[in-house]
Amino acid sequence: MRLVNHEPNAVDLRTIPVHLGLGSRAKPVEGFIWEPEVLQAYSAAVATDGAEGRMVMIFDGDGPGDHWESHPAGDELVVCLSGSVTVTRDVGGVPDRVVLGPGEATINPAGVWHVVDMQGPTSILAITASLGTDHRPRTDTRPTEHLGTPGPQEAP
Repeated sequence: MRLVNHEPNAVDLRTIPVHLGLGSRAKPVEGFIWEPEVLQAYSAAVATDGAEGRMVMIFDGDGPGDHWESHPAGDELVVCLSGSVTVTRDVGGVPDRVVLGPGEATINPAGVWHVVDMQGPTSILAITASLGTDHRPRTDTRPTEHLGTPGPQEAP
């Protein structure tokens, strides 16, 4: 995994996320995969950006999300590019759902647990605080106990 300072070519946000950092810097993250060692290397590489760092990535999918997540360092913007997505937040033990169609967006506030369910083939763009994201397996309708491992960012 490495941050690229100046990428002159097109970047596929489905396979290469872009890190937005302090000083209005945008750096593609080459070699990024959802594995603990890479997540740790990414966290270390962007640590100086603190809570202001953001990861930008596109996710394609179809079906229910398999985990809850929370971003304690900052809000997350989720934009539906195509298809339909339901974002469910756990707000004080009460599910708060918003359905998004193409071109619509929602904001998951910092620290609020949420899960994303895609209805049919769907693409979303996520702009996520990259510091300290936490995950919990989706075993019920809400995140009842902490079983996940903190990481810089995962699918919304």
